Amino acid sequence: MAEIFVFVGTYTEDIEFGTEEILRGEGEGIYILALDSTTGRLRHCRTAEGIVNPSYLCMEPRYRFLYAVNELKIYEGKASGAVSAFSLDPDTKDLQLLNKQPTQGTDPCHVCLNAAGTHAFVSNFMSGSVCVFPVLNDGSLGEASQFIQHSGNSHDPRRQAGPHAHSLTFDPENRFAFVPDLGMDKLMVYAHNPAAGYLTPPAVAYYPLPPGSGPRHFEFHPNGNLAYLINELSSGIVAFRYDRKTGYLWELQTVSTLPEGFNGDNTCADIHIPAFGRFVYGSNRGHDSIVIYKIDEESGLLSYIGHRKTGGKTPRNFAVDPAGKFLLAANQDSNTIVTFRINAETGALTQICSFDIPTPVCVKCAIF
Repeated sequence: MAEIFVFVGTYTEDIEFGTEEILRGEGEGIYILALDSTTGRLRHCRTAEGIVNPSYLCMEPRYRFLYAVNELKIYEGKASGAVSAFSLDPDTKDLQLLNKQPTQGTDPCHVCLNAAGTHAFVSNFMSGSVCVFPVLNDGSLGEASQFIQHSGNSHDPRRQAGPHAHSLTFDPENRFAFVPDLGMDKLMVYAHNPAAGYLTPPAVAYYPLPPGSGPRHFEFHPNGNLAYLINELSSGIVAFRYDRKTGYLWELQTVSTLPEGFNGDNTCADIHIPAFGRFVYGSNRGHDSIVIYKIDEESGLLSYIGHRKTGGKTPRNFAVDPAGKFLLAANQDSNTIVTFRINAETGALTQICSFDIPTPVCVKCAIF
């Protein structure tokens, strides 16, 4: 029976969000699950305990190492979070801590590697910065090799009083890096030197968003010529055409993530496109749903398909398995991972099962 392994980051300690709400963290660390590639059912394999607030995860391309941000406001007595490096046993799926490094900013919320796996890039949400770390030969992280502090604010005095870097995404060639900054209403653009892992502002240093948008996550289409941005505060998805040579973006369209007539509170979180490239999915926290849009691969324009409730509360993050068969939604405030089967023809989601995980924040899939 073929299985896909699923790594789930959680909150293990109470945390105060930018909304000034306090969430009680009930997780025990990083949970390792197995996803049956035929049925979509989940089973628990083991839990890597003793890891503080491993809220976002990423894996080295060959799955030898795993990296987790420790979402903290104070680390080793300083205003900082941390990032942890682990070795990953391909047979047992055990995680062994290699080392930790301070991220030089508070509440790190995202970590990723460049394509070569030579550097790790951490986005510090609360303080609005990006910190870069060399990946050493044994998978551990060296001391920070670059630190970029954003500055600025925008429309919402409560949520956008300062910069809030939320994620970093590389283009398919790894020539440019895109950092949505929720606090500044800007999609920051950096040129990337793959050999040095260094980021520098190119000629077009940012793409401005309308005031109050709150850009959060950015995703490239598999064809590399299209990209999609989800805005947390305005509950919208922006479609772009992308110039691979210059890193320039042309806005094509902005669509709502919410159904017509919905008047409740809502913030968006995650966005993903399955490998076959026909649909884009985005998560709503408040409406507690996944919105589904069909992608016209020629024009890049989106056409509305529908919504699917996530079977829980506050879908913070979700993942699509590498084959594009299943979508796994992490319902942070109802303590569940819910699995849906993806209809590759229509984009529709059919719920399969719900699995209990305390305060799940991030879901990553891997095939060994």
